[in-house]
Amino acid sequence: MKNIFQNQLSTIIHNGNYRTLSTLVHKKNKIYYEDRWLLNLSSNDYLGLASNIELRNEFLEGLTAEHFIAGSSSSRLLTGNYDVYNRLESRLAELYESESALVFNSGYHANIGILPAVTTRKSLILADKLVHASLIDGIRLSDAQCIRYRHNDYAQLEQILDTKTSHFDIVIIVTESIFSMDGDEAELNRLVEIKNNYQNVMLYVDEAHAVGVRGKQGLGCCEERGIISKIDFLVGTFGKAFASMGAYVICTRRCRDFLINTMRTLIFTTALPPVNLEWTLFILNKAILMSDKRMHLHKISQILYTPLNRLNGEQHQSCSHIVPYIVGASERASHLAKEIQKAGFYVLPIRPPTVPLGTARLRISLTADCSLQDTKELLSIIMKEDKSE
Repeated sequence: MKNIFQNQLSTIIHNGNYRTLSTLVHKKNKIYYEDRWLLNLSSNDYLGLASNIELRNEFLEGLTAEHFIAGSSSSRLLTGNYDVYNRLESRLAELYESESALVFNSGYHANIGILPAVTTRKSLILADKLVHASLIDGIRLSDAQCIRYRHNDYAQLEQILDTKTSHFDIVIIVTESIFSMDGDEAELNRLVEIKNNYQNVMLYVDEAHAVGVRGKQGLGCCEERGIISKIDFLVGTFGKAFASMGAYVICTRRCRDFLINTMRTLIFTTALPPVNLEWTLFILNKAILMSDKRMHLHKISQILYTPLNRLNGEQHQSCSHIVPYIVGASERASHLAKEIQKAGFYVLPIRPPTVPLGTARLRISLTADCSLQDTKELLSIIMKEDKSE
């Protein structure tokens, strides 16, 4: 048995895809790595709130020992459904102008729990080829049949719908709004139009990388495009721009009740610590007002992705704060990451199986704490490295 694991590890090492866990020290938007401070460009802290000491102090000033409950000690269906859950879900429903919201322990819990709960063997899931691993795992756990359509290829999606829809009770189209590896977007308005052409088709949109940074209040791309009410399952996360932990789905009241009674990752897990939920609600109310941070992030994102899109080619066109630099081979991605780290930027290589073979890359996650000068300097270094290859 030991030889099996060793052989597999040897293959991973040989292919340049071996990973280790690094212990890091964080200070504001910097990371202490290999004896120096680097600007952190590998975080999902898109608004810079996780490193904001002033916000932490303000939150702690209003926190009493009575409200500092560090563990819920139970599932929500037993004794873990503290009042703060109700306050947070009511606030989400209010912001999204929706019937209801339901909070989960993580985006992973949401994506591996919702799809198995709402589908049967008579269901069909049509998922974009590049949806997140958590959605893929949720599909695998479900009894539904699944077809993966080519990334953002809506002509192919419609062809599948025309031939398959009548054979199933429900069909669920699954997509991200901003895709986590390429930083490009789904055409959500078109997906809504496609959905509306069929009586039994639903739309599931994962907004993990859009909430906080897109829309007037930072509620995501669906808010930005005015289609929140058209989405059947709108999933967001608190673990990225909202600097906390957990996730949520915006849905109808009937759907919420159904999930509470059927969703295994909600029923069979200990609820989030109440103090974590208090922090989430605090941050949410702050973040919806941070339009200046969203505008700055949009500005520096354009400065970076416009030239890098020309290098990446037509298949990898970012239009967000997630900006890839596609280099192809895993070894080259690792080498370039090291060179950019030497220049003071903590950028990491993304390699298979996280991304398809031949598309290893540097994945740059810009945050609102990055200055205009930081962005221009990083771009200059990348362009120099590209010419030297």
